[in-house]
Amino acid sequence: MWERILTVLRKEFRSIFRDPRMRMVIFGLPVIQTLIFGYAVTLDVRHVQLAVIDRDQSPASRALVARFTGSAYFDAIAHTQDEAAARALVDSAQAAAILQINAGYENSLRGGRATPVQLIVDGADSNTARFVVNYAAQIAATANTALVLDQALRRAGREVAVGSVDLQPRAWFNADLESRNYYVPGIIAMLVMLVGLMLTSMAIVREKEVGTIEQIMVTPIRPVEFILGKCAPFAVIGFVNTGMVTAVALFWFAIPFRGSFPLLLLGTALFLLSTLGVGLFISTVSHTQQQAMMTTFFFFFPAMLFSGFIFPIANMPVVIQWLSLLDPLRYFLVIIRGVFLKGVGLDVLWPQYVALLGLGLAVMAFAISRFRKTLA
Repeated sequence: MWERILTVLRKEFRSIFRDPRMRMVIFGLPVIQTLIFGYAVTLDVRHVQLAVIDRDQSPASRALVARFTGSAYFDAIAHTQDEAAARALVDSAQAAAILQINAGYENSLRGGRATPVQLIVDGADSNTARFVVNYAAQIAATANTALVLDQALRRAGREVAVGSVDLQPRAWFNADLESRNYYVPGIIAMLVMLVGLMLTSMAIVREKEVGTIEQIMVTPIRPVEFILGKCAPFAVIGFVNTGMVTAVALFWFAIPFRGSFPLLLLGTALFLLSTLGVGLFISTVSHTQQQAMMTTFFFFFPAMLFSGFIFPIANMPVVIQWLSLLDPLRYFLVIIRGVFLKGVGLDVLWPQYVALLGLGLAVMAFAISRFRKTLA
């Protein structure tokens, strides 16, 4: 039995590594994609391009503008008195927001009256717009507090002891609140899933396409032995890819790794069991490599969306939340982020491991049964 499995395994390895372009796809592209996605996938909003319309031109209005531009969130790219010019900057995506201060701003403040300041935000990107509004609200609240305190001191005409609340926030597991620390481990999981799906689905379909699958089946090898020999190389490649992209995350992006590497490998093994099972199932419903590739992407993108990689699962409709329970990527994301950022162990993550094991066994059993029926 093992001799037949090793024969198929050696044949598959030779088939994979014979083409230099395939070696580049397997080992080069995951590293390149990790670097690209590591920089591109981030929710940190900084250096928002701001157009300023200051019709008051007073020290108070300039102080307010300085509060915006002095933060890390806003950069003033234009000062204009023309609303049409400022609107054109937003329309052309050169500016993401307009800060408009009307005439009489300083006089209203001195008179103790509330004075409106308008912030016009480009809402085409709702996520960025939400962050911009929140940042502006924080800056305005800080400025308003400073003004109220200054007016109180002026009216008192003397030094006044003012109490304060000293808030000292502390963020666990991601002290700098860098979204990259959250998303890069997720990118590792996605790349491992994508490569595993594509290789498994197309490898067996390739045997069908060239007509060698019938020749293999007339040999003494059994279907289970053939499947094991076919899938084992892709499992090895999955572990190698995990190690490579993890090294990029640790040494290039300086993502903290606080957990156990063997625990990460165990989660990867269970995740690959589900991934290779899905790839094997795709191979049974596809007749050409092109069909296999299209089916792979048809499965991959919903799996990514349902996993909570981009959008919180709790914000999804209830039906989608239930469907996400069938998504192995959902559980592996919890494992990989828990191991990377929190350093938690099996005592915390065991439900995710059990779910992956159950899904993996079920998917692999179904795929093997479907594979046998296809050959019959």
